[in-house]
Amino acid sequence: MYPAEVVAPFIEELTSNGFKELTSSEEVDNHLNSPSGTKLVVINSVCGCAARNARPAAKMAVESDIKPDEILTVFAGYHSEATNQVRKYCLPYPPSSPSMALFKDGKLVHFIERHHIEGRPAEMIAENLTEAFKEFC
Repeated sequence: MYPAEVVAPFIEELTSNGFKELTSSEEVDNHLNSPSGTKLVVINSVCGCAARNARPAAKMAVESDIKPDEILTVFAGYHSEATNQVRKYCLPYPPSSPSMALFKDGKLVHFIERHHIEGRPAEMIAENLTEAFKEFC
C-alpha cells in the first residue's frame, strides 16, 4: 500500500478535474449498480504510463461535449478494497493498472487495458475514449 503523501497529487490530478474518488466497495457498488446512466471509471496508479498517458487522456476525454453522466476514479495500491470491487465489474478483463472502464446501464461496454495505454500518446487514448462516449453516452 502506498503512503497517502505519495498518491495524493496523482489522485488530485483527476479529482480537481471533476472525477469522484471512490474509496470503498460500498461506494463502488452504489455508483456501478445503477440500472441507468453512463459512468467512466479510471483505475489510477503511480506508474509512469498513468502519469504520462492515462491521467492526461482521461482529463482530455471528459472535456468532450459528449461524456458520461459520472466520472469516477479508484487508486490501485491505495484504495485496494474499492479497486478490487471495480475489477469485479470489469470481468472478464484481468486486473490492469492503469485502466479505464466505461459502463452503461450497469454493464461494462468499453475497457482500455494497461497494454493499450503503455507507449501510446495521451491524445490517442483520449480519442479512443471520446469515440466510446459518442457510441454509448
